[in-house]
Amino acid sequence: MTESTLVLESKLPTLGTTIFTTMSALAQKVGAINLSQGFPDFSGPEYLQQRLAYHVQQGANQYAPMSGIPALREAISKKITRCYNSHVDPETEITVTAGATEALFSVITALVRAGDEVICFEPSYDSYAPAVELAGGTMKHVRLTPPDFSPNWSEFSALITDKTRLVILNTPHNPTASVWQKKDFEALWQAIADKPILVLSDEVYEHICFEQAGHYSLLQHPELRARGIAVSSFGKTYHMTGWKVGYCVAPPALTTEIRKIHQYLTFSVHTPSQLAIADMLNQVPEHDQELPSFYQQRRDFFINALQSSRFTLLPCQGTYFLLLDYSAISTMNDVDFCIYLTEKIGVAAIPLSVFCKETFPHHLIRVCFAKEETTLRAAAEKLCQL
Repeated sequence: MTESTLVLESKLPTLGTTIFTTMSALAQKVGAINLSQGFPDFSGPEYLQQRLAYHVQQGANQYAPMSGIPALREAISKKITRCYNSHVDPETEITVTAGATEALFSVITALVRAGDEVICFEPSYDSYAPAVELAGGTMKHVRLTPPDFSPNWSEFSALITDKTRLVILNTPHNPTASVWQKKDFEALWQAIADKPILVLSDEVYEHICFEQAGHYSLLQHPELRARGIAVSSFGKTYHMTGWKVGYCVAPPALTTEIRKIHQYLTFSVHTPSQLAIADMLNQVPEHDQELPSFYQQRRDFFINALQSSRFTLLPCQGTYFLLLDYSAISTMNDVDFCIYLTEKIGVAAIPLSVFCKETFPHHLIRVCFAKEETTLRAAAEKLCQL
């Protein structure tokens, strides 16, 4: 067989390069300010960097245990008790993963079977659907609508069938910057209490929440905690997205199944990074509590800098993303508008429609404010020219 006659049947035939890669590449090509992909343009805590160097120099450069360095799992358990007043067994309920994306994939692959249905709230992060499809499941969506993007629980309940296996939620929510309250978790529980449905809670922005009540975690809801998985990210918390260290928390029986996938996907995570993060959690526990004000200052700075623009700014309750409505500026669809914005105005953003399976009839784009004030000021000046 020659290369010209080799035909592969794709497992994901409709999937191409992610919009994040596309827009970042375009921004680099034309020299635009990149507010599209969600990463800071500043570095993380100096202490964390020092501890990484220390552990590398001390020779901690071989494989870590599959489930994670014990010291890190112990530190995570203490953090969860401190933040959510929930006890988690570090041996049987915590698994350290190669970023939150690997945790999400491992959970979905382990728990979703061929023919299962998964309910998700959309717009939704783009890694959920491919993982469900590869597992043989079918994704069903509850549409979230602006400006508050709150769940419609009647619509949610109508989607539940005897095939429903898993519900995926995300709070604080990417891309809408909305935040679930305790009442939302209670509404979810009431809808699934008498059904054998599992819950996956993507909480990677748990410490970037601007609501007075703070972030409410699945781990705080006893009933959902018993059949749920929470996923977190150190990359978001410590401004080190390139480290790709995350973790998932699940009851022992679910953890056993998740680890079966994890051990053959990455097996273990970068050893010195785990040790450095354990040190950070133990020695500087206040960092995550300071994060809301740290990012709220950047959010408010950017919002103020955009006041003279023709964009309508939607509420931002959490994450480091802000939604802009460009209805007063253009009738272009959001993908074309983002390309125009990057190439002609010099600012890269993400169109919200790419987070939806169905047509998204709004003129909304997502920008990232996890940037230095000089970056945000320069971007705002360009956006205010429209």
